[in-house]
Amino acid sequence: MPAFGLILVGDEILSGKRVDKHLPTVIRLLAERGLSLSWMELVGDDRARITAALQRAFGGSDVVFSCGGIGATPDDHTRQCAAAALGVPLLPHPEAQALITERMQDVAREKGEVFAPDRPDNLHRLQMGVLPRGARTIPNPYNKIPGFSCTGAGGAQVHFAPGFPVMAWPMIEWVLDTSCAQWFHRAPQAEHSIVLHDAPESLLTPLMERIEAEHPGIKVFSLPSVDHPVHGAHLELGVKGAADRVPAAWQALVAGLQRLSVRLGPEIERGH
Repeated sequence: MPAFGLILVGDEILSGKRVDKHLPTVIRLLAERGLSLSWMELVGDDRARITAALQRAFGGSDVVFSCGGIGATPDDHTRQCAAAALGVPLLPHPEAQALITERMQDVAREKGEVFAPDRPDNLHRLQMGVLPRGARTIPNPYNKIPGFSCTGAGGAQVHFAPGFPVMAWPMIEWVLDTSCAQWFHRAPQAEHSIVLHDAPESLLTPLMERIEAEHPGIKVFSLPSVDHPVHGAHLELGVKGAADRVPAAWQALVAGLQRLSVRLGPEIERGH
């Protein structure tokens, strides 16, 4: 069962020109399939930083989605960085370039123009089909210009999609449904928590540490809030992990809270 990661590429997110929408969507797409996101990294349009992020991704065994920077303008670096991270050359990919050519033909036809394959702008568009050696294409239902996937030495699968949500999200779903279905709902996760009022985290820390020590694989979390619209200032304390291990840890947590004589609020259960 691999971990799942997300890399977001683009100065526009770091500068605030665009608000990221990929993270919540990827979390949702994974959760709908009984999976969860383990990590996320955000990097600007800097070749050294993108290459370093991809080297880390390719060096592991995770399934990673990378959104942004696969175009052919001067600020698009992801294709080049993927090749550098893998230590392989960039090469024209016949299938990708055929799909890009098909898209250019479609656009010319829609405009009532004769397709000119040797026109400089059309030749430049073919650069989007110059991919790291060994890359596999990801179909793009929006405009046919594909993304691509590469495999690292450690078995990591890194899947590259554009930054545009209208293209990226269906492409990520396609990868999940065609390449990751064997892991769907294989390790159900659960979460059980409770709202506490006037319970300082310092009082709860020994109990949290004991629960994690006595229940391997379970994570205990505390989430403070100062202005919740329903509960006001409160602390949400809970356990999460494999669905079959959560009930015992939850019972132990509640028993510990009762011994601490803290005021217990509503319980919250989540799962996927």
